[in-house]
Amino acid sequence: MFVQPTSISSILPSYAIVEHVWAYLTRQFTFGRITVSVSSVIVGTLVVLLTIVIARWSSSLLDRRLANRRHIDPGLRYTICRLAKYVVFTIGLLVALKQAFAIDLTSIAVLFTALSVGIGFGLQYIAADIASGFILLFERPIRIGDRVTIGEDEGDVQSINLRTTVVITNDRIAIIVPNSKLVSQRVVNWSYGDPRARIAIPIGVADDSDIELVTQTLTQAAQGVANVLDEPKPRVQLLKFGDYSLDFRLLVWTNQPRRHVQIRSDINYRIARLFRERSIKIPYPTQEFLLKGLPRNLEPNLLADHDPADDANASA
Repeated sequence: MFVQPTSISSILPSYAIVEHVWAYLTRQFTFGRITVSVSSVIVGTLVVLLTIVIARWSSSLLDRRLANRRHIDPGLRYTICRLAKYVVFTIGLLVALKQAFAIDLTSIAVLFTALSVGIGFGLQYIAADIASGFILLFERPIRIGDRVTIGEDEGDVQSINLRTTVVITNDRIAIIVPNSKLVSQRVVNWSYGDPRARIAIPIGVADDSDIELVTQTLTQAAQGVANVLDEPKPRVQLLKFGDYSLDFRLLVWTNQPRRHVQIRSDINYRIARLFRERSIKIPYPTQEFLLKGLPRNLEPNLLADHDPADDANASA
């Protein structure tokens, strides 16, 4: 079998095309201190994609390793993994900028200066959210799994991201909260510090009620309720003498503050039952009107129990 050898003349056009394409890809364009080419942009993009993969993989690996250490709580583990992910991503981004635009630290400083001008014109809220995200991760006033109350919303912290925090309510509704709101506004953290929390339950009774009986009844209503601690013992306080009631407050302690709504409900059920058994009345606002200057023949008609038929029978 005879094979005709490939001639050099047929190879040269293909080589010329490759050389032309390579020259186009490596052709450099200079903008001030920034030098860029198509090939460098492609390499920088690949570095960014590789950095994202490595950051996620390293964060997941670190989370699995720390999960085996019982003395590290989930909130601290989440913080460490997040910070490790941000560090890897930052290093990869700097390498990508170096590969894509051949910029040095001075150029990066100029770039951040330009970004700061943009922040001043409209991105200040995003910058505040990002800075607050790092404050939450380092200072840790709010951690993963904490029970928090933000305004009228209450739920468990599911994740603390770079700009927002996700809170899941009891209705399984996700609330997206900007991190700056968690740092600058009032937030109630039911899981911070001491695991115990005191729950106050106000109650008003009729002003002619037996104070001792009300105190004993409220104390008994708090005994044997799930998630209510025996120590410190429940206490009853007489707050004030209202216009038409005696205002008391029942104080109980629990080591499950995230269940405070259900604890209040259980105690209120028992208070209602015990008050009904012991004839303790819960007052309602009443008002009395004194009418003067009316003719005397109209006064009987104003009585609630007056029946005009009685007058007709009396005259007959």
